[in-house]
Amino acid sequence: MDSVRIDKFLWAIRVFKTRSEATDACNGNKVKIAGVNAKPSKAVKAGDVLEVRKGPALFSYRVLKVTESRMGAQLVPEYAEDLTPEAERAKLHAPRETVVLQRDRGAGRPTKRDRRQLEEVMDALDY
Repeated sequence: MDSVRIDKFLWAIRVFKTRSEATDACNGNKVKIAGVNAKPSKAVKAGDVLEVRKGPALFSYRVLKVTESRMGAQLVPEYAEDLTPEAERAKLHAPRETVVLQRDRGAGRPTKRDRRQLEEVMDALDY
């Protein structure tokens, strides 16, 4: 086997807990191969450099060997080299800002427009 689907590979090397999470990340443009957005069916081969955005951090991996089957965490370094700098890992543990949204008492339920505006604000803070 010289290539495998990127969603299967990311699941196999334990970047994502489930294959459907890996597929959703690919569909959401959070996975790149050599700087180009990758669809879930894109083939990965040895030597490729993968970039995966998880929250505020951007993880980088170099494919050493390909596999379709999920493995134990101790075997992962044989298949993928982690190129992620410590500065990116630190972003995961950085304190997050707390946002307090307040509605006037007696204003009633939020309208659909209010809810959409609230979702825009929350998405902007979610990176």
